Amino acid sequence: MSDYILEMQNIVKEFPGVKALSNVNFKVKRGEIHCLVGENGAGKSTLMKVLSGVYPFGTYSGNIVYNDKVQQFKSIADSETAGIAIIYQELALIPELSIYENIYFGHEIMDGKVINWNQTIVQAAEMLKKVRLNVNPSVKIKDLGVGNQQLVEIAKALSKNVKLLILDEPTAALNEDDSANLLELLRQLKEQGVTCIMISHKLKEIVSIADTVTVVRDGATICSMDAHEMEITEQEIIRNMVGREIENIYPKREKAAFGDVCLEIKNWTVQDPKSGREILHNVNVNVRKGEIVGIAGLMGAGRTELALSIFGNTPKYKITSGEIFIEGQPKKLNHPKAAMDAGIAYVTEDRKGNGLILIQDIKYNTTISNLEKLTEGIVINENEEINVANDFKKSIGIKAPSIKQLVGNLSGGNQQKVSLAKWLFVGPKVLILDEPTRGIDVGAKFEIYTLMNRLVEQGMSIIMISSELLEVLGMSDRLYVMSEGTITGELSADEATEQNVMALATRV
Repeated sequence: MSDYILEMQNIVKEFPGVKALSNVNFKVKRGEIHCLVGENGAGKSTLMKVLSGVYPFGTYSGNIVYNDKVQQFKSIADSETAGIAIIYQELALIPELSIYENIYFGHEIMDGKVINWNQTIVQAAEMLKKVRLNVNPSVKIKDLGVGNQQLVEIAKALSKNVKLLILDEPTAALNEDDSANLLELLRQLKEQGVTCIMISHKLKEIVSIADTVTVVRDGATICSMDAHEMEITEQEIIRNMVGREIENIYPKREKAAFGDVCLEIKNWTVQDPKSGREILHNVNVNVRKGEIVGIAGLMGAGRTELALSIFGNTPKYKITSGEIFIEGQPKKLNHPKAAMDAGIAYVTEDRKGNGLILIQDIKYNTTISNLEKLTEGIVINENEEINVANDFKKSIGIKAPSIKQLVGNLSGGNQQKVSLAKWLFVGPKVLILDEPTRGIDVGAKFEIYTLMNRLVEQGMSIIMISSELLEVLGMSDRLYVMSEGTITGELSADEATEQNVMALATRV
């Protein structure tokens, strides 16, 4: 038996006008954790879709050798039968069904022609023990946090006797504790003989867990690094990913004197109108012209709730007290349109669900937030719309054949750039960025950080919410720390250290 459970040989995959994979070679040893890295659009997910049968045999060229046999997977069912399971960043669970129904959905435990529900519940409980999730299997998926839903996905894969588990950005939406728990679970699965392929942009996690790292760039394999033969560093991974050195992932800018206060929130208290629970209590925040202000805190601290309540989402958030000032003038922002008119823009953390219309093209998504500017009477000036979209495509660096490219077909980094273009077209004074680099690669992150610097140099004010502590520290001129709906501290760039921020973030 070969040392390798998987060999993908000279894989070529083309889409209309694009060669996504060009003679990719990829080898995975039995019982290892193999990390697959590369910029958004490099071909990582495409390669895994070829492997798992999403792109069936006949739609690509090259060979898949799995367990020493050449495979011709024509569907996901074929690869699952062989012991391969893939878990995507967007989880494929049914919220209204229970955990046990989700785990055995599609491969039910049958007693003749009838589902054996008792056995299903018993077996589901066993699967949950394997992933160290101590919950009742009858609980509905919608009542679980994202971290626990991820564990249910893994339990589902284990229920299919998986031998090769593929995880696409498994920790992208998880907090640090859930991420650490998931990585520890992968180590345990490795000890039990399960081979794992993990796609991730979080280089710190990759360095800590990978036995082997393979880098893909522009649809081709660049290199594979064995952690048992060499020290794998974040800098070495970055150099191979982007094809150049990036000495400082957080680009520096000249420190200039900030302008007057552009946005100020005073004594901001917010309730959930359904439950009456207080979400935010007596929050005071301000941001000056030309300043990047970070909002740090653990998941559930109230950071997104603060942003959305500022942005006029009053049906969802009841403002019980507090004032908001734009350039010193009091404002009543009871609707997102009012916030936009006042000069506030909000780039959501959920670009696919709430930020973009994936079935529409770049042009449509770029201009939809400010069509009034392009309207002559009741008719949209299409030539001007095309010019606007092309200008943003060029200035922000959206990588696509044209502005007619569907946004759903773009990489995560380019989708995020379109989401930014959409709100920059509004011409905001204050730009709120909620998790602006979630799920995108280091090269695209650098481009977004550079854009942020350019915007504040032009006088814009930016509020940045991020769960990546180093990102907040690296980009903020000043930051606030939140815990349980309150501001627990304000730190200058010089005062802000990982220790200081975490001490404030965990203050009850």
